[in-house]
Amino acid sequence: MKIVVLAGGLSPERDVSLSSGSLIANALRRTGHKVLLLDVYEGIAGEIRDPDKLFKDHTGEPYTYSVPEVQPDLHGIKSKNQNCEALVGSNVVSLCKSADLVFIALHGAMGENGQIQAFFDVLGIKYTGTGYIGCLLAMDKDIAKRLMCQSGIPTAEWIIFKDSMSPQSIIDRIGLPCVVKPCSAGSSIGVSIATNMDQLIKAIDDAMNIEHRVIIEKLVRGREFSVGILNGDALPVIEIKPKTGFYNYKNKYQKGMTDENCPANLPKSDTVRVQNLAIMVHRTLQLGPYSRIDFIQNTEGEFICLEANTLPGMTPTSLLPQEALAAGITYEELCNRIIRSAVCTNTPFL
Repeated sequence: MKIVVLAGGLSPERDVSLSSGSLIANALRRTGHKVLLLDVYEGIAGEIRDPDKLFKDHTGEPYTYSVPEVQPDLHGIKSKNQNCEALVGSNVVSLCKSADLVFIALHGAMGENGQIQAFFDVLGIKYTGTGYIGCLLAMDKDIAKRLMCQSGIPTAEWIIFKDSMSPQSIIDRIGLPCVVKPCSAGSSIGVSIATNMDQLIKAIDDAMNIEHRVIIEKLVRGREFSVGILNGDALPVIEIKPKTGFYNYKNKYQKGMTDENCPANLPKSDTVRVQNLAIMVHRTLQLGPYSRIDFIQNTEGEFICLEANTLPGMTPTSLLPQEALAAGITYEELCNRIIRSAVCTNTPFL
């Protein structure tokens, strides 16, 4: 197949996406596909007379990209691209139309909030992953948590911050410590744990620098787990143990910062319980062929759902590939299973 791997974009998760996209593109090339790794925001300038020449087979240099410790300078990237406000760059649409399939390797922003999926649906471009409805429901943490509550899925108590709220009123309702995060961002970008009023005020300001809607959750202490879903089935559970602090941007994407155990050291009954909960979340949010659902097991042994990821990371430190490997699925096979289950509509995989 001729495949565009769509990555990058104008998102705080841009670097993570480019790392995922590079590995995905290389894996697909190794298994016989012709691949173009394409930055959705930057595109390719100028006239393209023969698009086929841009697609690489298994020969030649592999794509490479490492995630820096700090988040990308989006203002600098816009400046480099003449401050272009369009989220889809030059020749992106025509190149995607020329391919048999688009493998969406975007993270955050329009890659996971349903915008690019709806855009491709209108254009009739076939793509991988969840459709626009599932992406919208999962990306908005407030909507996702409301739906989980309605389905009986435990999730941490939360509020959406409003300008009229005083720090004390937030503490009175949620308590301390609490978790402050942008309502529709991923990769732990803009996430802080506040243990006092000053930290709470700063955490809200930091989150609002990423997004104007901010969610504040009661902190749940316990062991952290993640469960991948692939074509309706739960993969082996993975446990995440950051060596310092919590599972933030640096601990997620810098090698050696976090210990991950897969399969997780859990009693069989707990493994089955959290896998079934993950499948419930996946179905409740109308997600597609694959996803990753994150949990905390509190001190009472209850699994609390943190969030659902419609486009899980595929970087060297990402969780989904580790879970797949524990199930005997190589990285190359994982990528190929995803493309075989590709959709061009918002039909959920139920």
